[in-house]
Amino acid sequence: MLFLHMSWNPAQYLKFSQPRLRPAMDLLARIPSEQPDLVYDLGCGAGNVTAALLQRWPRAQVIGVDDSAPMLEQAAKALPQVQWVQHSLAGWRPERQADVIYSNAALHWLPNHQQLFPALVQALSPRGVLAIQMPRNFAAPSHTLIDATARAGPWRSKLEPLLGAAPVREAQFYYALLAPLAQELDIWETEYLQVLSGDDPVKEWTKGTWLMPFLDRLDAAQRVAFEADYALRLRAAYPPLADGTTLFPFRRLFIVLRRA
Repeated sequence: MLFLHMSWNPAQYLKFSQPRLRPAMDLLARIPSEQPDLVYDLGCGAGNVTAALLQRWPRAQVIGVDDSAPMLEQAAKALPQVQWVQHSLAGWRPERQADVIYSNAALHWLPNHQQLFPALVQALSPRGVLAIQMPRNFAAPSHTLIDATARAGPWRSKLEPLLGAAPVREAQFYYALLAPLAQELDIWETEYLQVLSGDDPVKEWTKGTWLMPFLDRLDAAQRVAFEADYALRLRAAYPPLADGTTLFPFRRLFIVLRRA
């Protein structure tokens, strides 16, 4: 499944800005670079994580790259001092080698990791650092129930082309791919127990990311019906607690590589 062009909605995505920010900060904390000159934020979105990069490395040139014009427009309002570049991540290469390439929750949208990730390593300066975080929650009900809903309704023929294998492989795959290119390589997974509030919060979460391309394929009436069907399934998988909160476990894969 591949979604390169989507109608990103910054407001929907940022509804859960704090739980989305935590893995980004956990990744940033593990980067060993002290004083990089050139830092790229691939898939920078609305720039809320780019701000943290700038805060850690105030003397660095920080460049945010994303293919969503609405996201970059919001980012530019918040951080006018950063250079923002609208470009597809699939074909992106830096004009000169980077000291840090950072990518939080973006590269799972792209195929061909076997070619993409080594190419990103080659875009680093000697001893440069590649830091990546990707969701690996695709076997959880939050994601499998999107597929089930897609197959169960009158919209099946429209949505079946979007169904496919999980886009992020197991950690061992990335280790075997990257270890020959690395001086140092650290790969780990973390499952965050996210405590969400509000009505149907897991649906609202995925509506800001993985659910979007499915909804984009449907007309207005079908979108309403699809969301209602999916929300009903989610309530059984993630029942709210007595206090009204909903627990949403979410697994993420982290990679921090220093180039040889």
